[in-house]
Formats: sequence, C-alpha cells, structure tokens
Amino acid sequence: MSTPSGFIDVDVLCVGHASFDLVFGVECHPLADEKVSASSFLSCGGGPAANAAVTVARLGYKAAFCGSLGHDTYGELHSSELAAEGVELRLLVRSAQPTPLSVILVKPDGSRSVVNYSGKTAPLARGSIDFSSVHPKAVLFDGHEPDVSLEMAEACRKIKVPLILDAGSVHRGTTELLPLVDYAVCSEKFARQFTGGSDIPDALHKIGSHCPCVIITRGAQGLFWRHSNHQGSVPAYSVDTVDTTGAGDVFHGAFALGVALAMDWPSLLNFASAAAALSCTKLGARPSIPVWSELDSFMEITGD
Repeated sequence: MSTPSGFIDVDVLCVGHASFDLVFGVECHPLADEKVSASSFLSCGGGPAANAAVTVARLGYKAAFCGSLGHDTYGELHSSELAAEGVELRLLVRSAQPTPLSVILVKPDGSRSVVNYSGKTAPLARGSIDFSSVHPKAVLFDGHEPDVSLEMAEACRKIKVPLILDAGSVHRGTTELLPLVDYAVCSEKFARQFTGGSDIPDALHKIGSHCPCVIITRGAQGLFWRHSNHQGSVPAYSVDTVDTTGAGDVFHGAFALGVALAMDWPSLLNFASAAAALSCTKLGARPSIPVWSELDSFMEITGD
C-alpha cells in the first residue's frame, strides 16, 4: 500500500487517468494509405484527471492527483510537468508498466482525431493506496481507476465530501461510480450509450434517477442540466476555436473547483463553461488551460 507522509489538505482530489500527448497540427486528416505533413507539433502531459488537476492548480487552488505513471521517459516528463504546476503528487504511483500515450491530429478548424495506447497497463488495485491522510473539499473521478475510485467514493460519502464524476463513456468505472456521486458531468456520448437514445430530456431523467445532479455537455452546443428536479440549459461561449482537445477535462476541473468553493449553481455552470471555452483557443490540452486572471478577464468581457 502506498502511504503518504503527513496530511494532504487540498481543494480538489482528481482520481484517474494520466497519459502523455503527442499533438500534430495537420491541414487534413489522412485517408487510408495517405501521408500528410504536420504544420506544428507539441508534446505534453494529458489524461482527464491529470488535466483537471492542472486546471485547479492553474486557477490558483490546491489540487492532488491520484493515478499512475510509468518509470519511462514519458512518465518522467509528465510527473515533472505536474510537479512544476504545483499539483500534489504523494498519491501518484510510479510503476514498471508503460505510461499511456495519445497521438492527436488537429485540423485548422479545431476538430481532432485521437489514438490512445495504454498497452496492458492494469488499473490500481483496491487497497493499494492509503487515502486516510487526504482531506479534499471535493473529489473528481474520471472512472479510469475504478477500484481505488470506488474505495475512495465509499469513504468520502461517509464524511459528506462532494463527489463529481467525469462520465466520458460507458464502462465499469463510470457505471459503478454513477450512483455514488453527487454530480455526474456526462458527455453526449455517455448519455447516448447509457440510455440507448439521443433525446436529451430523457437522458437527463434516466441518468438523474441514479444521481441527484446531472450535466450533459455538447461542446459548441452548450450543456443541459438537471438539478433538484429542475432542469435547463446553458449556451456555449463563442470563441475562435484552435483545438478542442482537453476542453472537457478543463470543464470538469473547473466544475470540481467550483463545487469545492461552494459556488451557486448558475455561477458554477458559467465558470466551468468559460474555462472550457478559453481552453479551445490554443493548441494542446495542457498549454491551453487558463490561469485565473485570463478566466476572470474573459468572463468580465463576456458579461458573466
């Protein structure tokens, strides 16, 4: 069992996936047997929970990351990035298994194609991490570490720490965590997979039967929500999109921070939406995460 020394007081604990991203800017996505040249390239850490943790830290608050990285070149680069951002890493597990990789092709209009490779990297085992010294104000799960996440969720429910689920797609981690969390922030893909249909009000109702607060994000089309038997929608902010990679991760990180800060519901949705929109204006998920001053100025300009 990994046992951190000393107490870890953080605003948001992010539990889940960390990878390393190789991002190529291309004029078009290649067809079968076609070679294209990249106009730009960057490499950086990635992964939903890891990006969310950096979002919290870059906005000026305390974040911790719980997940794993390999003892390889990409793991070293990513762990160094997280440390430089000020993310608490005493719950990071380093192992002999390879660091997951993502190759991302981004077109000029911001649309992207992603290839993920995780090899045979196994999830962390239940009981492998001692959470007893962690004192978060909110916990965000992306479902990619299902065993330790379920263990943490069960413990946090007893002490009433608010729990948020980043539900990107239907798999064991997201479906088993759904009835344990307070907020389910779902992609449109998850909503379709979970309900078998495309009707948003129906999806809000069905997912809401498992979780008290549900959000379904739809990118440039904004989001729909259900909370305390009320529901509504919030339009997306209009920005010049460069790359949408990681926008959802930034939304989840900002949303979890807003929960930790006890923001009211409308402010919480606008805050997370603005952070996600700003992240679309630069290439790469990690470099595009805004700092507080950028987000504050953006929301002031847009009137929120």
